[in-house]
Amino acid sequence: MKIRVRSTKLGKVRFVGHRDMARIWDRTLRRLGIPVAFTQGFTPRPRIAFGLALPMGAESLAEYVDVEIDTHHVDGHDLDLDGLPVAWSELLPDGIDVTVVDVPDVPVESLQESVTSCTWELWSPEITGEDLAAAVALLDADELLVERERKRERRTDDIRPLLLDLRPDHTGHRLVAELATTGRALRPAELCTLAFPHVDPLDVRVLRTHQWTSHDDDRREVLPLPVSVAAPDREVGA
Repeated sequence: MKIRVRSTKLGKVRFVGHRDMARIWDRTLRRLGIPVAFTQGFTPRPRIAFGLALPMGAESLAEYVDVEIDTHHVDGHDLDLDGLPVAWSELLPDGIDVTVVDVPDVPVESLQESVTSCTWELWSPEITGEDLAAAVALLDADELLVERERKRERRTDDIRPLLLDLRPDHTGHRLVAELATTGRALRPAELCTLAFPHVDPLDVRVLRTHQWTSHDDDRREVLPLPVSVAAPDREVGA
């Protein structure tokens, strides 16, 4: 049986790397007493699959983990899915909160394969309203060329097809960007370099708010937040 988990990553914990995050999830699963299934072979590994890696220093309201449960040791009906988000969050570091736990009704694609785009918010005290307007104008370009290093070779790629949407948020202080994840995905830092050339990308805060999948031209979130679960407050410049 597989459970799919949605969580946040906010505040200082944004500087915890992907490998350390994997250890955190493994440790908390053991403390919760949830028996995780293991792979077969000489070196069995827990069947825990993570979604798209979050860039170091970025925050998120929509991180995902798939966990396969060993049903020989626990009946799926015995899992308290309603109480699991709170119990799990209490064991996680500050800034990581489980918001949704779901058992898919049908087999689902891996997170790495099914996510087609992500929505991001970018902001900095150095970014003005005029800067946001100039950034949105990037959508009018026929092509946007960036230099990338691949296998120790410098290449120039047109990233315009990866730029799906750009707009100011409702406060007028943040840039909301939807970036495709298919192929050679566009990283938020690359967008910062294009959109705000006068600002060091390290000075731009980045927040992933959504991960999207597509089914028959219908775009949907991997796991939407229930109405009863409010997204954490995030003040401008916080």
